[in-house]
Amino acid sequence: MWAFVLSLCLLGIVLVTAATRPLNPRHPFGFAEKDVLNLVIGLGIAALATVLEYRAVRALAPAMYVLACLGLAATFVIGTTVNGSLSWIAIGGGFEIQPSEFAKIAVIVAVATLFSARREGHTAPRDSDVIKGLLILAVPMLMIVLEPDIGNALVLTAITFGVLAVGPVPTRWLIALTAGLIGGIVLVVNGHILHSYQQQRLTSFTHPNAGRTTIGFNAYEARLAIGSGGIHGTGLFHGALINAGLVFAAHTDFVFATAGEELGFLGCALIIALLSGVLWRGWRIAANAPDRFGRIVATGVVCWFAFESFENIGMNLGIMPITGIPLPFVSYGGSSMFANMLAVGLLQNVHIHSNKTRSGA
Repeated sequence: MWAFVLSLCLLGIVLVTAATRPLNPRHPFGFAEKDVLNLVIGLGIAALATVLEYRAVRALAPAMYVLACLGLAATFVIGTTVNGSLSWIAIGGGFEIQPSEFAKIAVIVAVATLFSARREGHTAPRDSDVIKGLLILAVPMLMIVLEPDIGNALVLTAITFGVLAVGPVPTRWLIALTAGLIGGIVLVVNGHILHSYQQQRLTSFTHPNAGRTTIGFNAYEARLAIGSGGIHGTGLFHGALINAGLVFAAHTDFVFATAGEELGFLGCALIIALLSGVLWRGWRIAANAPDRFGRIVATGVVCWFAFESFENIGMNLGIMPITGIPLPFVSYGGSSMFANMLAVGLLQNVHIHSNKTRSGA
């Protein structure tokens, strides 16, 4: 797991440097330095989550959930708007925090605690447990949608289906939720909940050439950058479109386009292979988890990483809507790095507990 994660993080630092160095001649390595700092802090968070006593993780679940909800609520009072979404809180020193990133792990642990409490010998949670779980999911989901941050709302939706499926809840609940999801998508698209430009971002991928000079310009340039890289890429720090700043957010949401132009198909394939390695290890940890709590936590994290990876790479390739979702471990961003590392630490915690259970420790 750590080999895959650290390889992605180091590759991300290189790509962040490549994307930002030409546009900041006075401080060419400013973003890279912050990225390294984020990684160091993230590793510390992962270490703490790894060594935390297994039962303490469950005990902290309510506090994690309450803090996550309070953070989301605080964005409506003291938050700052970035790219049309009121989802950031400035904490000074040029740093900002995005509470929705931490809401993902808080929801996973809270639902895992609920479904595993006094139910280890049962095949499925009761209907009352499912309703409680859905209420746990609904509170942060509603606040994230109202920010509006559709990208993280979609991630939370993917997590919801994952944790409920391995709960395991009765199939009728999953069918009902699927129908509700379809209805929710129709409501969001047609109910004027989003700003017009946000709705255009979500639907522009269905007409890839229609908005090349307006809302679809960045997605079009990202595809050009990936295509121009060919098999081997133009060479690190030699991407014409990236160096010219034609791809907006080339160090965050569109870092995959930076990899495509400068490292080519082989570099992109390496990123996908490393992400697949993380998902494979996470799935193995879930399969070998010693109890329902560990299985739900590990599955929730895998669903989270899998959806974010697919959505981010897909929007760079023009086959998915643009939602502002980062590429796990690769994109620049403190909140996403901290939350991802916390999730990896919990995966390792479940793995260690599995080994202790098998050895009889």
